[in-house]
Amino acid sequence: MRTAKIHSTAIVDPAAQIGSSVQIGPFSVIGAQVVIGNKTIVQSHVVIEGEVQIGHGNFIGYGAIIGAPPQDVSFSPERKTKVEIGNDNIIREYCTIHRGTAEGSSTKIGDKNFLMAGAHIGHNCGIGNNVIIANNCLLAGYVQVDDGAFLGGGSTFHQFMHIGRLVMVQGSSAFGKDLPPFVIAAERNCVFGVNVVGLRRAGFSAKDREEIKAAFKLVYLSGLNISQALEKAAATMKFDGPAREFLNFIANAKKRGICRFKRGGNAGMSI
Repeated sequence: MRTAKIHSTAIVDPAAQIGSSVQIGPFSVIGAQVVIGNKTIVQSHVVIEGEVQIGHGNFIGYGAIIGAPPQDVSFSPERKTKVEIGNDNIIREYCTIHRGTAEGSSTKIGDKNFLMAGAHIGHNCGIGNNVIIANNCLLAGYVQVDDGAFLGGGSTFHQFMHIGRLVMVQGSSAFGKDLPPFVIAAERNCVFGVNVVGLRRAGFSAKDREEIKAAFKLVYLSGLNISQALEKAAATMKFDGPAREFLNFIANAKKRGICRFKRGGNAGMSI
């Protein structure tokens, strides 16, 4: 087993748990409650503090800050909260990932995600797997991002939002309402259609893609309100699989509601 490679200028608390073949670069600071899994690379000037659990095979870029207290005026420093990060994630330069705010709560990041430079993950966010968060995205507290979503650079997301699976967000957009799975979204609280290219790349069958399109049209283009569309889907249409996932998401989006449909938009946005 290879021991960790820790630069002489790094400050690593003796109580921290550092796995084998971990690399910690110059001037990084690792706190006492930190756990770092095998083969993780921590570049220079990184700060990891508080209770932070990091899995194996992660890459953490220059100047990232993980586990800092949440930006919540009600937070008390004595609260026990944490950050949990899975395996094989890429966290690039100057990302900030804050720990939870309520007692015993966590900010969670799954596996194989790519956080580009300057992304901010607020307290109690939940990031699934295979998510791409581009440069300078800002996620407020309690934002949930499901598997395979792509968040374009410079976009902002209101607290308590839910972003569904395989959503594609155009850069420099802003959202305060939920984004159902499989949609393309842009501008301010707008969806433009189904992420057909993303569905193909993810291996969705032609049948599943057509059912998602039909469900999308029922919700957004039929002239019915949300309740009426869901009632019609339950009464007259047999949706299952991903189309049912789309409808169930909408049925459960009660706190913030869902983003509205806007006609037109960029190439590649299709219904």
